[in-house]
Amino acid sequence: MKAIVQDRYGPPEKLRLAEVDTPVPAANEVLVRVEAASLNAYDWHAMRGDPRMARLAFGRSGPRARIRGRDFAGRVAAVGAQVDHLRPDDAVFGDLGDANGAFAEYVCVPATLVAPKPANLTPQQAAALPLAGVTALMGLRDVGQVEPGQRVLINGASGGVGTLAVQLAKLLGTTVTGVCSTRNVDLVRSLGADHVVDYTRDDFTRAGHRHDVVFDLVGNRSLTALRRALAPTGTLVLSGGGVYRGGSLIGPVWLLARGRLLAPFVRQRIVTLTAAPSRQHLDTLRGHAEAGRLTPVIDRTYPLPEVPEAVRYLEGEHARAKVVITV
Repeated sequence: MKAIVQDRYGPPEKLRLAEVDTPVPAANEVLVRVEAASLNAYDWHAMRGDPRMARLAFGRSGPRARIRGRDFAGRVAAVGAQVDHLRPDDAVFGDLGDANGAFAEYVCVPATLVAPKPANLTPQQAAALPLAGVTALMGLRDVGQVEPGQRVLINGASGGVGTLAVQLAKLLGTTVTGVCSTRNVDLVRSLGADHVVDYTRDDFTRAGHRHDVVFDLVGNRSLTALRRALAPTGTLVLSGGGVYRGGSLIGPVWLLARGRLLAPFVRQRIVTLTAAPSRQHLDTLRGHAEAGRLTPVIDRTYPLPEVPEAVRYLEGEHARAKVVITV
């Protein structure tokens, strides 16, 4: 089968299209014929090995997982002996987690990380949903503990996670403020945001408005600044973020670490988010999508051989919402 592989850390030029063996599913896995996959910031972090501290997990001299990509949508080609809820030709979607491997014609995935595809979404739309959707869902509902009537601010509202977080925050019955650049103001407003802040013109941390929950998806503000936008007993959800700037040792981990150190000493609740894929979360997202309450936004699509160009586009911060690979 064809796949996008990588042997050494570095820029998109390190990615190449190659012929590799088609994987064989274990007893608890399914083999999926990939129809679409999507890019996440995770993918270029893994490609670059950035921040360098992350190489303890990714691999010291090069990525342990040679094939890039986490999110996928496609059809089941074969099932392991222990899998009883899926059958060949079922339309599915999912997130491979740290295993990677979605930028390929076939992928093996544990059955616990794959779910039936939303019936009303295309494979491209479904592939845009898993990691970003689970991150948004966990950040707001599970970690942020958002309640109806609260005021929620989403920093990075036009990104892959942000566009879904705006929609989910509205579903949870909140008043939503989205922070984005000028060109994305109309997009964020169209997703249901009650207020939109153009960060090129206004600083939401100095506007004097206090929010019950601040969901930070960018990592471009200090803890002090983010707390200024938070109610005295509000919740700050930190979810990494940050962009590649030529290499770093710990990157956005520094902001997360400072948040954990400060949390016990302030009235405001400061929590960090690590999104973990699960079939239960995918089922929740599917329910919202099939009811017409949640729609992934796609910026661009690229064919499998053009994954390096797609990553370059994502790295350059030109993308809004999701970038999708068709296989």
